[in-house]
This record gives sequence, structure tokens and C-alpha cells, in this order.
Amino acid sequence: MTDRPGHHPPLAPSTELVLAAPARLVAARPEGDAVTAVALWAGPAAADETLSFLTATIRNPNTRRAYHRAVSRFVAWCAQRSIDIRHVTAPAVAAHIDELKRSMQPPSVTLHLSALRHWFDKLVLGHVLPYNPAHAVRGERQSKTRGKTPVFDARDAKQLFVSIDASTLRGARDRALMGIMLYSFGRIGAVLKMAVRDYAGRGTSGPTFVLHEKGGRFHRVAAHHKACEYLDAYIALAGFGQQPSAALWQGLRQGKLSGKRLTQDRACEVVKERCRAAALPDEFCNHSFRATGITIFRKRGGDLATAQRMAAHADIRTTRIYDHSDAEIERAEVETVQL
Repeated sequence: MTDRPGHHPPLAPSTELVLAAPARLVAARPEGDAVTAVALWAGPAAADETLSFLTATIRNPNTRRAYHRAVSRFVAWCAQRSIDIRHVTAPAVAAHIDELKRSMQPPSVTLHLSALRHWFDKLVLGHVLPYNPAHAVRGERQSKTRGKTPVFDARDAKQLFVSIDASTLRGARDRALMGIMLYSFGRIGAVLKMAVRDYAGRGTSGPTFVLHEKGGRFHRVAAHHKACEYLDAYIALAGFGQQPSAALWQGLRQGKLSGKRLTQDRACEVVKERCRAAALPDEFCNHSFRATGITIFRKRGGDLATAQRMAAHADIRTTRIYDHSDAEIERAEVETVQL
């Protein structure tokens, strides 16, 4: 089976103008070229500042994609209502945010507001706007002690891994990828950036994985023996040879590695495909393995601070959100209420 690359908006959009009405363009392509849409809506000066904002200012590719979508959506919203950039006010931004609340979860709304604040700051510095209309718009306070990421129980996780035919390159790759996320509490973005050389100490008593975390940080974590077993089987079939800098996780083309790094979107599709094949719900995603690993670790008596260190979380409250180990206790306690 051939892997289909996930769709992402362009990371460095062109500033060339296109011959189309701005409202029609951005309405048809709300996730499209933000810079072109801004050029049509607000002029070349705003487009130049937006290009600089999305490329030079925002260095993280995931943040860049998210902010690109947020700016595109806001420009589309304004163009559809004939709101000129000179007439964008705090009430207009607030109305846009209120509309987003109807279809988005609070974290996504907060991200959109943050993107607009940073973007308007850039336009103010570039003398496109006299002030930032988003600064006066308050976001919602968020507080949660447990995340919404679905978690496998131990039996379902075992059923998933057993169902994978690891005699094929695709099966071996998928099993190894999910195994590292589960046993190393690895974030999907950090795992997918691994090169072949990031599996260090292979065949020794102390193998490690080097995960590429945000901000250019490298996180070295001890390798679980099952994760090593899965990864050894994958590498044996992949035939990397003397290519230590090659991407460890690649897409497939005609049953062979494509040479292109596997995307997060495609990895999520793989997880859902594997879940369906194992007769499990397809609600699970990439983050489910990270949350499952932490939850099982805590159920077996693992320390929360140790889980935080293994997961490379800066704040222990983030680790606590991934920990669902008390969910079964709560269910058992609820059942004590009998009539």
C-alpha cells in the first residue's frame, strides 16, 4: 500500500497577486494562501509583513501552519463581511472569536486569538496598522486536570500490536512507530524527526532513543526492550545500510521506503487504519500511545515526576493531564452507590 502524504498549507506562500476578488478567493480557500489573500484584502505592505511573520518570525513549522490557517480564516471572515483592514476593531475581532467558539474547542479558539494578536503586532511594527485590535479581546480561562485524548487499556493495546503483520515492511514500520510512542512516552512530532542514528547503542545493554523535541532540544530516553525488538525488526526489513542520517520513519511507495519523512497526518491515518483492522474504535490517535504509556506506568506504581522526565514535559501539570490511571478507581467508586 502506498502512503498518501497529508495535506498542509504552504509554509512560505508567494506574495504574487492573483486576479480574483478577495472575498471570493478567501471564501473558496479559507485554508489557502494567506499572503495572497492579505494582499488582495489589505494591500502589498500588509502582505509583505504577513510573509515575514509566517516565515522569519514563526520558526516552528507546526506553529507556522496553525497561524497560517488562523490568519487565512480571519481574512476570509472579514472579506465576506466587507470589513476593510482599516476598520478592524476589537469588537470585530471579538465577534470572529465568538463565532469560532460555536465550532471549535477552547484550545483551538485560544490558538486562533493568539495568532491574531501576534500577527497584528507585526502589522503595527510595519506601520500597516496604528494599534493592535486583538489586544483588548480577552480569551477564555482554561483549566483541566485530565485530557480528552482516548487511552487504550492494556488488553486493547496488546490486541492492536498482535494484529499487525510485522513480516511486511509496512507492518514492521507501523508497529515500531507505535511501540516507541507507547514505551517511551514519545510525542509524535519528536519521534517522526528521528534519524537512523538516533537509535543509539543498538545491540548493547543500554540502548537509547534520541527524540527531537520542540525548540531544537534533544531528549535521550532509555529504550524499552519491546520497543527495541520492534525497531530492530523494522530496520532489518528497511535496508537503511550506511545511511545514519536518513529519516527513520518514511512513507512507502510500491512497498519500498519513499525517502520522504512520514507526516503527522499520515501517521494518524495509520493509527486509525490499524485500530479498525484490530476491531478497535478508530477514535484513537497519535497522542493515545503517549497517554497510554504514562497511564500504564502510573498504574504499575510509577512516579509522576519520573513520567514527567521521561515525557520531557516542562510542567508536571501537563504530565498529569496525560495520566488517566485514576479513571478505573473513579468508576469503581461510583458503583458503590446502590439502592
